[in-house]
Amino acid sequence: MADSQDRPGPLPDSPEDTVTYALLASAVDGRAAAIVANDADRIAALMAHGWGIVPESGITDRATFLARVTSGDPTHSAMRAVTPPRIRVHGDTASVTARSTDTAHHGGDRLDADEGTTDVLVRRGGHRRCVLTPIAPAAPPEGS
Repeated sequence: MADSQDRPGPLPDSPEDTVTYALLASAVDGRAAAIVANDADRIAALMAHGWGIVPESGITDRATFLARVTSGDPTHSAMRAVTPPRIRVHGDTASVTARSTDTAHHGGDRLDADEGTTDVLVRRGGHRRCVLTPIAPAAPPEGS
């Protein structure tokens, strides 16, 4: 596989690319399923130790994020991509970007989000782990 691929989605040119793109898309789908299941162990297995998420409110590190998942507040009842993933592979680093929606529940309140998300994954020891997840609103919040 070439060192750099720049495609709008998983449109591979070779069987090796097909496997790489499918694994990357699957990893992101797996993390979303683990978040909806509120499964901190499954989420942690997909994240590098230095992982962070960057929403509008600032950076949240891996330990803080996993502690929140373990606490049960917030929870997520739905999380899904609404656009095909845009996958970029540059050697051992890859990014998977998509627009997604999720429904969370925090302190008894329902929170619906429409977001652009990017997972940056790095291959180490034969496994890709997410090292960073920046997110941004894709649409204005209701009522604004």
